[in-house]
Amino acid sequence: MERLAGRLAASGHRPEDFARAVRRVLDREDEALLAGIRAYRRHPWRRETSALPVLWAEGGSRLLDHGGAGPVVLVVPSLVNRADILDLMPEASILRFLAGHGVRVLLLDWGEPGVVERGFGLTDYIAGRLERALRAVDGPVVLVGYCMGGLLALGAALRQPERVRALGLLATPWNFWAEEPGRAQALGALLPGLEPLLAATGALPVDAIQALFAALDPFSIAGKYRGFAALDPESARARRFVALEDWLNDGVALAAPVAREVLGQWYGANAPARGAWRVAGEVVEPGRLAMPAFLAIPSRDRIVPPASALALAKSLPGPLVHGAAAGHIGMVAGQGAEEALWRPLLRWISGLG
Repeated sequence: MERLAGRLAASGHRPEDFARAVRRVLDREDEALLAGIRAYRRHPWRRETSALPVLWAEGGSRLLDHGGAGPVVLVVPSLVNRADILDLMPEASILRFLAGHGVRVLLLDWGEPGVVERGFGLTDYIAGRLERALRAVDGPVVLVGYCMGGLLALGAALRQPERVRALGLLATPWNFWAEEPGRAQALGALLPGLEPLLAATGALPVDAIQALFAALDPFSIAGKYRGFAALDPESARARRFVALEDWLNDGVALAAPVAREVLGQWYGANAPARGAWRVAGEVVEPGRLAMPAFLAIPSRDRIVPPASALALAKSLPGPLVHGAAAGHIGMVAGQGAEEALWRPLLRWISGLG
């Protein structure tokens, strides 16, 4: 502060004038933030849902048929957020795009963890739910996983290669210490403090998950609402913003055993990249994958750093690596998602023969 005061004095500016200018800027920023939040809350857009055929169900999980004709693609989302991001709205749906371009699209919607699922670990989801969903489909499928769902899909493809003809991995992490290892280790270090909550509820609640995500880039949250305040509420961009925010704010709790594995083993110990992550007792080894693989790695991903996903590409035998000029969510549901991901993924699927 003394150094700043000295510079202000040397330049002929009084410290009190500078302080008033800073307060004016902060007041304008606060006003824009509040205006954006108010505009979001009163925006009339609401997501319309339609009933889809259910091909298989178990507990809270369902295998949904999004239609289409052609090679069967089974899409696996993350366990953390709802699968809605893959079918956000008519103009922002990778599932509808693929179904409309010669692909039969199935979605494994994990649902919320109920009484049974709150005792599930990753093995229960991969060697249990996901593998039984695969057995409910005739013939081998193209298995496509998004984010955490990519790791689940990889585990299932290695265990059930006769049911998977090719593997697509979208923004899928592998080396959790590839960038900023201290941040990943810090997430793992949170686990002892979260243990009473996990033990009491059997899950990591949505609010806790939201706080962890917000910590990745806390200043961007205020920035995006300030930007929204300046948008025409009738515009397509404003509607997509509301759709994305509704999805982000409607999270899913994570079963306690899964939370322990993800925070403790994946982030805290970097188990996948170290060859220490096991599913049903077997090490998950990407080098054993004997099928075509497609990896989409968004260049502006703050949730899964590109270096983390590239480490998985280097561990797989001869994958097709696609660099997407987008962020983690924008790659699947943003304004430029069709060019960033949808069409490249479709070309790869179509080229499988």
